[in-house]
Amino acid sequence: MWKVLLVEDETFVRESVKEIIRWEEMGFTLAGEASNGLEALPMIKEDPPDLVLCDIVMPQMDGLELLQETRKAGIASKFVMLTCIGDFESMRRAMEYGASNYILKLSMSVKDLRETLVKVSRELSAQRSPAERPVRPAAAAREKITHPEVNKIMEYIEQNYDQDITLRSLARYVMMGENYVSALFKKKTGETLIHYLHRTRVEKAIEYLTTTDLPVNRICQNVGFMNDNYFIKIFKRMTGMTPSQYRMKQ
Repeated sequence: MWKVLLVEDETFVRESVKEIIRWEEMGFTLAGEASNGLEALPMIKEDPPDLVLCDIVMPQMDGLELLQETRKAGIASKFVMLTCIGDFESMRRAMEYGASNYILKLSMSVKDLRETLVKVSRELSAQRSPAERPVRPAAAAREKITHPEVNKIMEYIEQNYDQDITLRSLARYVMMGENYVSALFKKKTGETLIHYLHRTRVEKAIEYLTTTDLPVNRICQNVGFMNDNYFIKIFKRMTGMTPSQYRMKQ
């Protein structure tokens, strides 16, 4: 069963969503509910759900902020946004942040929700395939490193992978010489700085490919590659297939 967290500030809407679908027949179970993002975020961090069904407009912390904070925490839960008619800017931003889909609240039907759940279930099933995670997670490598400057570099890359990062900029960041930083990183992690950076960016690209419908060239920019051909080359080197081929396997 896929676990669902329902986040909606309107009690009537929340109760309606719970009642109109036979969740278990579709392979889902309602694991919890919250009335706003501030209430939902610690629940997501403590026990990440497979799917967050989330209103966009809520007090204290809205759905977009909740989606962003969830991604910052490194949690890849699927998000389906509940929105009002005409709120196109919020819908666009939600999809850019990695939402899988959105549903219009005022016209929401059993059919709409069922079709969305089928789509999400397929995405989740695809991610469970061993082939979906061909890249060794960069975060896993960090857990074994105790050197403060190396950890600082790793954290910087994790937070700024979409920016222009060079050996020179990293060396300045930790106030060390370029050659020394390069040799130190290789000694402590077993891989070069550029390979680690590429691996981090490819991991992020995989998240976009599996959770959004963004075109490959946009994903390329979002993860920090400035050249589409170079991005495709690095992605294929690390996964054995192009980004488009990877997405087609979903």
